Amino acid sequence: MSQNKLLIDIGSTYFKVATPTSIEQHFRDFNKDIHDDLTHKCGDVIKDFDKENVYICSSANGGLSTLIIGLTESYSLKYAKNIAFNSGINIIETVMYQNIEEYSVPSDLIDVVIIVGGIDSKENIFGTSLFNYLNSLNYSNIVYVGSEKEAGNLEENIENLIVLPNIIDNKLHIIEEHLKEYLTNLYQADIEGKEDIKSLYDITANQIYSTPYIVNKTLPLIDANFSVVDPFILIDIGGATTDIHYSKDLVDENIVTENEYDRLVFKKLGVYKSKESLIFAAKNNEFTYELLTHLKVTENIFEESSEKALKVLMQLAIFLVLTKMSHYKQAYVNLKLLSINSIVLTGGITKVLSSEEIEDIISFFYKKILNSEHNPVTVLDANYDIWTLGAKGN
Repeated sequence: MSQNKLLIDIGSTYFKVATPTSIEQHFRDFNKDIHDDLTHKCGDVIKDFDKENVYICSSANGGLSTLIIGLTESYSLKYAKNIAFNSGINIIETVMYQNIEEYSVPSDLIDVVIIVGGIDSKENIFGTSLFNYLNSLNYSNIVYVGSEKEAGNLEENIENLIVLPNIIDNKLHIIEEHLKEYLTNLYQADIEGKEDIKSLYDITANQIYSTPYIVNKTLPLIDANFSVVDPFILIDIGGATTDIHYSKDLVDENIVTENEYDRLVFKKLGVYKSKESLIFAAKNNEFTYELLTHLKVTENIFEESSEKALKVLMQLAIFLVLTKMSHYKQAYVNLKLLSINSIVLTGGITKVLSSEEIEDIISFFYKKILNSEHNPVTVLDANYDIWTLGAKGN
């Protein structure tokens, strides 16, 4: 049996299997259990490795979703978002407690609610408006990471509340490790509760991590394999979501953490599972029709199921993601896009679009949205080396 590592990534559309000498990619058969599909297609490879040497990561269920309730945009919400994103968690809503009665209640099941606010000396922060909101919410887990003096009040009023140390210290610095560990373990528990992923423990003796968590760990090592010049962003366009990992020097308000790179996720900008919401976002962007004209297609392309239509959807995803991070949209973070030297692309997109097709969109974005001739170098990770770098280090 080989002592080398076998790396497996289970995505929402493809799975990838990397040995020390090759990487295979397979389109998933959605009529089969993941374990059966994987062993049917790659069983001969898998049997050559001990369970201890098999490492698996997964984004097959689109990751965990969270709703965050906090007191301030500049501290509690910002810090909790940062920790959630970098733990591989998808944020579906953030709620300012002061205005909680104005927010609509999401109808989807939320995997985890995070409540945060106040330094440890603060008390009498939360009241009945919070408890009423939570009573109407459909969630599986709830965690409190705010003022220590407020914990008793919340424990009395919220069933099954997990209380962890405050993520804000008395000097308003971020304390990330407790919440990050909880969210990473929650992802693990979620996987163990899903039969099709759980069965993968027949193949590996190691913990299964979320793919975005693994990719984020890789970024400091990226220049070993690619000619990437800092600062850079990495765009991972998948079947269900699009992830952005970016150098922290691209934002003005740096949160002091151990991470050199931070992550953003756009939960509804995928090209397979999230195709409808991607098209919806495109139709609601005022520049989409100009972009379609530039690509020499009409909006009829949205109704097609062809290779050409898939390419256009991928190009739209790049454009929409860049727009969402620009000053044009006031999102969670606006990146200094004119300072970027490299844009690295990974995920299914590299199998569909050529460098020229990607560069065409990036150039269109910079000219149209930023009125600039700036042209970052695009780097395609067509062989998924970025994922393998992170998985090897695990």
